[in-house]
Amino acid sequence: MTDTSALHHYLLALGSNRARSARLTPRALIAAAIAAIGCEGRVMAASPILSNPPMGPSHRRYANSALLLATDFSPSELLERIHAIERRFGRRRARRWGERRLDIDIILWSGGKVRSRTLTIPHVAFRSRSFVLGPASAIAPDWRDPETGLRLRHLHARLQRARPVDPTRRRH
Repeated sequence: MTDTSALHHYLLALGSNRARSARLTPRALIAAAIAAIGCEGRVMAASPILSNPPMGPSHRRYANSALLLATDFSPSELLERIHAIERRFGRRRARRWGERRLDIDIILWSGGKVRSRTLTIPHVAFRSRSFVLGPASAIAPDWRDPETGLRLRHLHARLQRARPVDPTRRRH
């Protein structure tokens, strides 16, 4: 990586809710994954690792973070590399929204939009996920969503607005 004009910038979201061992807790897995991703380019910023309630059928809380990565890899090349990192940390792709040791998603990239059979950027659901937008807006508040034109801080603020409480929703 010597030609800085060829660098792409990516916003990645990381999540874990299943320890690999007593030492590799979800929080430790996220920290180790950030270090591993740093070998694929330059980590420009990483958010604090936060604890969030699960989505879907899982009952374990998630550790979540976001990072900004500068690299010369194309989106598809980076996707291959982050899938390899996930596998190295024990990721098994099984049940959607199930417990997982490590999940790394490409949320945004400096090139705008990507639509392929294996990759969609921007990530299709990131606008509705506070556990993504909270950490992301902490490190890249002015990055604009290429589809809506809104900044990450604005998207996150929209999710934080008070909503009516649904009495049928179970609390964790």
